[in-house]
Amino acid sequence: MANFVAGVHVAGWGAYAPSQVLTNADLERMVDTSDEWIVTRTGIRERRIAGPGETTASMATVAALRAIAVAGLDSNDIDLIIVGTLTPDYLLPSAATLVKQAIGNTRAAAMDLAAACSGFVYGYGVAHAYVSSGMARHALVVGSETMSRCTDFTDRGTCVLFGDGAGAAVLSASDEPGGAVGIELTTDTAATYSIWIPGGGGARPASTAMLASREQYMRMRGGETFKLAVRKLGSTAMAALAKAGWSLDDVDLVVPHQANSRIVDALAKSIGFPMDRIFVNIDRYGNTSAASVPIALTEAVAAGRIKQGDRIVLVAFGAGGTSGAIALQWTADPANQKRAESIDADSVKIATPDIEPANPFPPALEWLLSGTAPARATTDSGTE
Repeated sequence: MANFVAGVHVAGWGAYAPSQVLTNADLERMVDTSDEWIVTRTGIRERRIAGPGETTASMATVAALRAIAVAGLDSNDIDLIIVGTLTPDYLLPSAATLVKQAIGNTRAAAMDLAAACSGFVYGYGVAHAYVSSGMARHALVVGSETMSRCTDFTDRGTCVLFGDGAGAAVLSASDEPGGAVGIELTTDTAATYSIWIPGGGGARPASTAMLASREQYMRMRGGETFKLAVRKLGSTAMAALAKAGWSLDDVDLVVPHQANSRIVDALAKSIGFPMDRIFVNIDRYGNTSAASVPIALTEAVAAGRIKQGDRIVLVAFGAGGTSGAIALQWTADPANQKRAESIDADSVKIATPDIEPANPFPPALEWLLSGTAPARATTDSGTE
């Protein structure tokens, strides 16, 4: 990837997290695990679960509208919409198409981007290229996931890790200095099947046999993923810094993918960077895949951790060995976040086809809605 000149800035940002909380205590009632085990090995204490009427597209729309409001733009000012997700509402049309319709945009190109947990950072890189080339002036990048819909809640090795949510950013052209000055996107094919969902695609379409073998759920080799994630997060971040002409001493804050607190700790040690300059919120959301970096970015701004002029690094690692990093100088006024305070999920309507509405809430978690204690499952994939 080439170095980039100044001129593409984060003008708006926003996030959305569902109200339904799944705590470690709840998971103790479902599988053979404990709060102490989960916190010690992952740093996660709770995660959010999309409600019965919520989907990847509906959450993405809330985050998108908030980001557009923060940018001080109208929805029709957006020229390009990219949604990074591995859990779109449908195989087609894209989640981005549904978001475009829901926000009332009539002119933007809209597409999904499949890079798993690196989806938002990859989308940022693609949007940057569009804006810097003049093909777009304002681009909307969203990371949105309903990970609960592809999580096996009988598998204690993975069900403790994931949560749902969405985050978004508006990238805008500007004559002012700043913005992204170093971008690195890579894919390590050694990790192609370290994290994967076997069923549901063209190679293993939906069938009775596929469902019986539970191939619609995510599978992960935990130890292998952990080691590669630490290595690739570090090398990708350093490559973006080199392209920006920065050293680690120049960086005010790193906002990493929130996969596991031990991965973040190991990343800090591997590159020699202090933990007090790394933003972490995994304890409250778990791993929200493509949504984790923009959710963390939005919270970091709200918490006063990012100020105008700060130099920050966004970095992520995902399934298939994808990794990406953005080195950027923040130029937007954090106070602009107040513009999004009136936008809530109740105002979002996603267009649906003329079929019987589905309730996508995971059957394994229905007890959360009723308060009835579940039967504990014992299946374990053996992941870390």
